[in-house]
Amino acid sequence: MTLTLELYRVHLPMLLDSSISLLFSLLLAQLPVFTSALPANRRQMPDLDKLTNQTKNLMKITKDLLKDNVFQPDIELHRFKNLPAMNNRASDLSNLELKPTLTQLHTDLKTFEHHFEWLTRVSKKHHHPVLPKLVDMIREMKSVIAMLHRQMQKVEAQRVPHATPSLPPHIPVHWDVLQSSQELLQQFTLYCDWAIRALMNLKPKIAAAQ
Repeated sequence: MTLTLELYRVHLPMLLDSSISLLFSLLLAQLPVFTSALPANRRQMPDLDKLTNQTKNLMKITKDLLKDNVFQPDIELHRFKNLPAMNNRASDLSNLELKPTLTQLHTDLKTFEHHFEWLTRVSKKHHHPVLPKLVDMIREMKSVIAMLHRQMQKVEAQRVPHATPSLPPHIPVHWDVLQSSQELLQQFTLYCDWAIRALMNLKPKIAAAQ
């Protein structure tokens, strides 16, 4: 009887360890099945949601920069001829195609990035008070561009070579710097609003493409 109890004490932990290992192996084997059983939108939406939320944050930063500037209402507009155009009609948004729209967003953001990097350079010479926040905004913009590029790669959207707009190397008058800053920030705020609505309209199309 004593020998039997001793054998029981020795083999019970081994049996338990073996049972746990077997159960763990079975769960690992079933993990791909559980993952593939999830709907495509449940598996893929977080990437697009994160891109949309980051674009919203970029628009908030841009609006905060506008609040930091004090301008007369009659600023001179249309100084920049190469800024992206937007189609704001609801029908235009609902008819957006996935791959061309992702390509357009990437190209447009690269254009704005170039303009704001130019603004940063000319602002340094005039000690623009919002320069630190402008640098933060550009950093956030680069993050959005990188996320957008990853989304393009997932759906195999074409990446168009970016044509660098021609901008003056410097602005001699401080007031011109302020007006340029105001116009770029206003136009970019409108663009971010359009981009957010475009991304939200692309959600079901991205889910279908995965």
